[in-house]
Amino acid sequence: QVQLVESGGGLVQAGGSLRLSCAASGSISSINAMRWYCQAPGKQRELVAAISSSGSTNYADSVKGRFTISRDYAKNTVHLQMNSLKPEDTAVYYCNADVSEVGLIGSSRYWGQGTQVTVSS
Repeated sequence: QVQLVESGGGLVQAGGSLRLSCAASGSISSINAMRWYCQAPGKQRELVAAISSSGSTNYADSVKGRFTISRDYAKNTVHLQMNSLKPEDTAVYYCNADVSEVGLIGSSRYWGQGTQVTVSS
């Protein structure tokens, strides 16, 4: 079993910054891609940023130049540095990861419980 735990959300004024973290733990053999999604009230969950096992990244157009995704491979952790925050960034942010578990073939996708980010104007 694998668990993802997010941290770092909170309330910030427009133009401010937050750094989200997501730590994976459990019976992990390796982790492929790790991603951040957001879900605003009444909207579908959407991809914000992703980082592959090799470090390649991609971003939603709405966050390019403002958000940076990074990984700490030794700690099975992914971060999302969020700068120049806007009220429209307000959402619950979720991480997920494609994990190969010890003793199992293939990989499974796990989700964290989410962390609230609120940006006031």
